[in-house]
Amino acid sequence: MSNQISNAGYIEILSNKSNLLIIQDIDGVCIPLVNNPMNRVISRDYVMSANKLKGNFYVLTNGEHGGKRGVNRVIEKSFESNKILDASPYFLPGLAAGGVEYQNESGNIVFPGVRKDEINFLKNVPNLLNPRFLLKLKEIFPKSNESELMRLTKKSILDTRLSPTINLNALFKLCKNEIELKIKLQEAAFNVMQSIMLEAGKSNMSTSFYLHIAPNLGKVDGKELIKYANEDDIGTTDIQFMISNAVKDAGVLFLLNTYIKNKTGVAPFGDHFNVREAPKLMDQQIELCLRNIKKEEMPTIVGVGDTVTSSKKQSSNIRLRGGSDRTFLTLIQEIGKCYDKNNIIIFVDSSDGEVYRPSINSNEGITDKDDILKFNITMTKGHKEYLQWFQALSREIVNKRN
Repeated sequence: MSNQISNAGYIEILSNKSNLLIIQDIDGVCIPLVNNPMNRVISRDYVMSANKLKGNFYVLTNGEHGGKRGVNRVIEKSFESNKILDASPYFLPGLAAGGVEYQNESGNIVFPGVRKDEINFLKNVPNLLNPRFLLKLKEIFPKSNESELMRLTKKSILDTRLSPTINLNALFKLCKNEIELKIKLQEAAFNVMQSIMLEAGKSNMSTSFYLHIAPNLGKVDGKELIKYANEDDIGTTDIQFMISNAVKDAGVLFLLNTYIKNKTGVAPFGDHFNVREAPKLMDQQIELCLRNIKKEEMPTIVGVGDTVTSSKKQSSNIRLRGGSDRTFLTLIQEIGKCYDKNNIIIFVDSSDGEVYRPSINSNEGITDKDDILKFNITMTKGHKEYLQWFQALSREIVNKRN
């Protein structure tokens, strides 16, 4: 499709598709980025618009649905002002925790492919992180008050059920403009998380988990690279301890399998397929689709994300391309090429939130001219622009259904 098509033009095109699947990230896309995840706010109008697209819409996020920090709690808060409406029917269907927490349209949550011993280990990760990370912070900020460091440690360690996380946003404020301190924080968070990986190995779970780094600079030997802070970009803000293969590109395959099963009654990859069974390489993922999904069954897919990075390696012309949304958006794009489906890739500029992100308007840090990933639509004004577009698309689809 031509890049000259307007945003309104894409609404017209997509609303006429009888076989449509929208796969959308959450934080930075429909929720503005904030320093404290407990302060997230979601638009009730957006949630109700998503509800009207049942069957055609799924989320795909590294955050979580359930638990005290989950998106379901954010949705409940948005409905508190209107007691007539119950929030639970409007919970967003799809995959969370990278791909191991599935919620259907009724709000029922399951954990496909996850073992009980892995869940039990994850429960204890925040307890292991607290003393180790506090010790690192005392080394980095030796003149800081210990009680304040304890408070910031507790604030920075997010006790999510399936993806315990070190979030550095609050700590970056202590660094002011000192880049070296920010880099030390990033290294400390990574080293502490690595020590938890060693603990997992001692419990015979050396292959059960991986470290997700956000934003990152892609992978080397299967491991994500930290994006270190510099004068223009804060770099990595979160390091998450996650279930192995809970990655968004594998999540695309799970959601495709679910979508086609709901539509045809037959799951092309099998009734019990989950992200941990998915191939890890994109060529293999596409081959799995070509082998099992007929062209007439493959939907037109819309992929929506905000975390994509492209940076030039220091002292060379080598490009490091990463970001937690890059692989799933690229997979959707490449599947579209193979099936001649003109899949749509939407990038939402999340630089207007509390968390620093490079802006698409700066032409640096997100993409480059040789990048294989191309955006059909760029929401330069961030989540507010995307919400308006999404709600208009939802209305048009509903109108044409009726």
